[in-house]
Amino acid sequence: MSGVGVLIVAHDPVGSALLGVATAILGNPPLPIENLPVPLDVDTEMATDKARILIRNLNQGAGVLVLTDMYGSTPANIACRLLADPAIRVVSGLNLPMLCRIFNYAALDLEQLAEKAADGARDSILLCAVEEKR
Repeated sequence: MSGVGVLIVAHDPVGSALLGVATAILGNPPLPIENLPVPLDVDTEMATDKARILIRNLNQGAGVLVLTDMYGSTPANIACRLLADPAIRVVSGLNLPMLCRIFNYAALDLEQLAEKAADGARDSILLCAVEEKR
């Protein structure tokens, strides 16, 4: 196991809902993971301070992967404030396949896990269409 920690910083209740579904599908997370729900009326300074505390608790020496739901939103802005720490990577666009990919590749190092997370999210976006009957 890599020992990479994971922090979800997302609009409330997106993170807890996705984490609940991923856990129901795959079982308990194989790496340390925390969720920081961000309400619409959040005090961003307080939320950033809380995120830093969670990161200190999650970082077991291998770094922390921070997942956020929508780039440019308040949760993503909070997450990006954490990038001053070289042991942090932030991936935006949180979705269920991304989270499941992280559960399945928990042994990877921080850089590889960040890439797998981004790949999982991108690879899961498909435009589905009805097949024409011949």
